[in-house]
Amino acid sequence: MELPQPTTPAGKTGLAALLDDPGRAVVALDFDGTLAPIVDDPEAARADADAVVALSRLAPHLAAVVVVTGRPAAVAVAYGRFAGVPGLDRLTVLGHYGLERWDAVSGRVLAPEVPEGVDRVRAELPGLLASLGMWATTWTEDKGSALAVHTRRAPDPDAALEELRAPLGELAVRHGLVVEPGRYVLELRPAGMDKGRALTGFLAEHDAAAVLFAGDDLGDLAAFDAVETLRGSGVAGLTVCSASAEVRELAERADLVVPGPPGVAALLAALADALEA
Repeated sequence: MELPQPTTPAGKTGLAALLDDPGRAVVALDFDGTLAPIVDDPEAARADADAVVALSRLAPHLAAVVVVTGRPAAVAVAYGRFAGVPGLDRLTVLGHYGLERWDAVSGRVLAPEVPEGVDRVRAELPGLLASLGMWATTWTEDKGSALAVHTRRAPDPDAALEELRAPLGELAVRHGLVVEPGRYVLELRPAGMDKGRALTGFLAEHDAAAVLFAGDDLGDLAAFDAVETLRGSGVAGLTVCSASAEVRELAERADLVVPGPPGVAALLAALADALEA
């Protein structure tokens, strides 16, 4: 399988570093829209089977593989069907933007206590949505440590998202939370962690010399920022966009653009082919 090539000098350097010294390289991936296709019902999302197979071939050559997601870590593990897969014994999943951690060795999730603000938002959110006439046309995903309001099912998802930005922002601030925007979703979650911080901390644990990060949504911009910052400290980086028509900001920033989760799966398989050769 032909290996896709980055279009930027920094991306080419990052790919070369990964291939030259994979034992000091980390492959980091978002879940929804990157490993798993976007679906109308988030509870129906499942990782692309070809991507998981490719990861199981690729991972033994690397320092580590990590999934960095806004989902709870246990949910990502279940929907990814990662547990017990041969070759993924060193996989780590950082859930809730890095607030939670699961690793394949222990099979356990480490998570902080849920802030009180999340419980207060959980109690107030239904009334707020009802007052805006959006209780029936939106769907609230309870992530335990965060709450996400999806507008994909609304008659006009974009208009609904815009109408919700201010009231949900005010609700979050009132209870010490922040709002993370995404594809037809606004997530109210604790402050203090994002995918960039999670990725930077994980790479430091492994003394990584190279990193590939692939994502698809606005929440992944923080990880792209982290990769660019790390390049300044000597860590070679490659940013990959799992492209969609819904979010274009990442494609404009990425070193390499691939066509959605199938393209990510093909990239992972091509990397495995190259390292197995």
